[in-house]
Amino acid sequence: MLVNDVNLNVRLVGSGRPVVALHGFAGAMATWTEFIAEAQNRYTIITIDLLGHGGSDAPKTRERYRMERIVDDIATVVHQSGFQRACLLGYSMGGRIALATAALIPNTCDVLILEGASPGLESPNARLRRQRSDDALADFILEEGIEAFTNYWAQQPLFDSQKTLPPQIKDRIRSQRLKSNPIGRANTLRATGLGAQPCIHKLLPSINAPALCIAGEYDRKFTSIARKMCSKLGNGRLAIIPGAGHATHIEKPREFNRVVLNFLEESFD
Repeated sequence: MLVNDVNLNVRLVGSGRPVVALHGFAGAMATWTEFIAEAQNRYTIITIDLLGHGGSDAPKTRERYRMERIVDDIATVVHQSGFQRACLLGYSMGGRIALATAALIPNTCDVLILEGASPGLESPNARLRRQRSDDALADFILEEGIEAFTNYWAQQPLFDSQKTLPPQIKDRIRSQRLKSNPIGRANTLRATGLGAQPCIHKLLPSINAPALCIAGEYDRKFTSIARKMCSKLGNGRLAIIPGAGHATHIEKPREFNRVVLNFLEESFD
């Protein structure tokens, strides 16, 4: 789909009210396989390979990856898919993008579902430190390549709970991480990373769409963030998934699907 001068890999399946599902950094739309299988009987699921990821374009210009441009892409995909508003469902970086879209273009968002997400870093010093860290990782990607980055990324403590996943699931995750352009991956870090994105904290009370904040029990950092974020949202609800870490939709798909689909049914109806 041609969206604001770039080609984005967009897929629509199912029928009914729209749910836009946004993957995390270094991921791809295929991360939502289990969710789509169950949800497509009730909803139109719109999945996107975010800019610089999967089958989407990877522009060389860093500015094209700024959060303000990305959220405009999401709103445009919703409209070009034939809808005025949608549920925005996002995991990790995709959750930050979904949240920013709901805050900056509120008339696009009917329902907001955030999994392992964050409203950004409030402290300017923390943002600066994170930006320097993201810039260094971007340099590593460009110098060493996607495979070296993929090996490094899989060892991050954030993903420790995924080490016990079945081999076929781990292989699928690795395959998704390998399918990206190094320039797109690096530019995403530099322009859409936590250090670069606008802080959304002060806008949380203005988001009145029904919002569900999901985190895995083992992901202590993001369970704390989810609790604080949920308390500030105008219409927020918290869900902690037992026995899961950062990627609850992969680690505990049945529990994740049940929580999300129940919330959608309640919120849409």
